[in-house]
Amino acid sequence: MKFFYLIAFLLLPFAYLSQKKITLAVLKYNGGGDYYANPTALPNLIKFCNSSLETNLNEEDVPYVEAGSKDLFRYPFIHMTGHGNVVLSRLEASNLRLYFEAGGFLHIDDNYGMDPFIRVELKKIFPQEELIEIPANHPIYHQTFDFQGIPKIHEHDGKAAQAFGIYLNGRLVCLYTYETDLSDGWEDANVHNDSESKRREALEMGANIIQYVFTN
Repeated sequence: MKFFYLIAFLLLPFAYLSQKKITLAVLKYNGGGDYYANPTALPNLIKFCNSSLETNLNEEDVPYVEAGSKDLFRYPFIHMTGHGNVVLSRLEASNLRLYFEAGGFLHIDDNYGMDPFIRVELKKIFPQEELIEIPANHPIYHQTFDFQGIPKIHEHDGKAAQAFGIYLNGRLVCLYTYETDLSDGWEDANVHNDSESKRREALEMGANIIQYVFTN
């Protein structure tokens, strides 16, 4: 039943998002990494989408959901971030795989330090699939807002910002944004002291991700 719920939900037209309140969630994982980093990020992105895309995403409830929980299937879009270690059990990896096969979508934003861990854990979920860099002409960059690739929000090691994806049956099910700190730009202005233009850039790219997920 949980499979059909997600699949039917994601087949709805984007205009439906302005009629029915939809809840997005943040992934809670084990291993010691700070899954709770950037607590204002997803709530702020949701408010921005409701304002700029006329969606009706739930602003009052942005829950944390465990990787191995059946509640995962209640949320069509899940965000994940952190700075450090991530460890998925066999059960959690299997549950996430079922979630993707049922139509779910995961956005992972490396908040600096997650990369060497998340690549290993993704292999538990997708042993046969590879992370593929998403080119600048991909439609995820050309929704309501137009970008020429993933924007760079914070500088750490002088590396270029990159976005990678994992596809199942031709559908992008997991977006991994690296060396961008996209979700830092979604946070309240006083958290990272980003300029208004950088925060706007991050929020617009986040809105593109939401729009892409619910129209593809």
